[in-house]
Amino acid sequence: MEKMTKALHFHGQKSIRRQNITLSSLSILFFICLGTLVFIPFLAVFLASFRPGLLLIRQGMNLKIEPDVMTFQNYIHLFQDSRYFMWFRNSIFLTVVSVVSTLFVCYIVAYGISMYDFKLKNIAFFLVIATMMVPFEILLLPLYKEIIALNLTNTTTGVILPGLCGASTIFFFRQYMRGLPRSLLDAGRIDGANEYRICFTIMLPLTKPAFAAMSILCAMGAWNNMLWPMLIYREASKFTLPIGLNTLLTPYGNDYDVLIAGSVFSILPIFILFIFFQRYFIDGLTAGAVKG
Repeated sequence: MEKMTKALHFHGQKSIRRQNITLSSLSILFFICLGTLVFIPFLAVFLASFRPGLLLIRQGMNLKIEPDVMTFQNYIHLFQDSRYFMWFRNSIFLTVVSVVSTLFVCYIVAYGISMYDFKLKNIAFFLVIATMMVPFEILLLPLYKEIIALNLTNTTTGVILPGLCGASTIFFFRQYMRGLPRSLLDAGRIDGANEYRICFTIMLPLTKPAFAAMSILCAMGAWNNMLWPMLIYREASKFTLPIGLNTLLTPYGNDYDVLIAGSVFSILPIFILFIFFQRYFIDGLTAGAVKG
């Protein structure tokens, strides 16, 4: 009887192991297919950046590798165009300032909502989350009038200010910090630390994964943002990369040579940022998803 029980147990474990291997194989296959579908457009753009613009107009984007027509001339034109690096520099500056200021403000708001109890706390958080349900296009006109009234047109402040307190970023920080023990606040107070020191020297280091995850998401949003900066900036010397590349498409002619090569080159900053913060990005997303 005991031998039969052991045999059944062994066969049961073997069956479970076989099922786990099958599910793992299917999962890997699914994500390989998904990754391939996501990668194909990037590969098409990358190959198109080595083709002449006229050939791109005739044939469109495809995955053909044609060594006889592929050339580095597009990138040579790109690096010789001083406008592109001016746009690139403006985008870098806007992204860095936007990410740093947004993370700071959203962290402070989320810290107050998650770590302290006060009247109308839940209502305040609900109002913050409710702004996520309002499309930006609806807020576009009143925000633009407000920026004009504040005399902030054609300034970086005018571009950053409307998105400074992002509801999704506050929500993520709040969910992450709800998983942190409040006893740390009491321990800091017992040791004589004031509220600002507790906030920035005790709790802030514990939220590094959340900061890394939100840094990548906020950087992507600021780097790719086109509509709002295009409304605020009025001088060509302040154009960011999306706006500048869009100016290459005109009724009088389209500079596809610089446009496609510039689009490929513009992916590098976000790609490098993700490579360096990948581990923290995944940790932050998973922790924020299960805590709360």
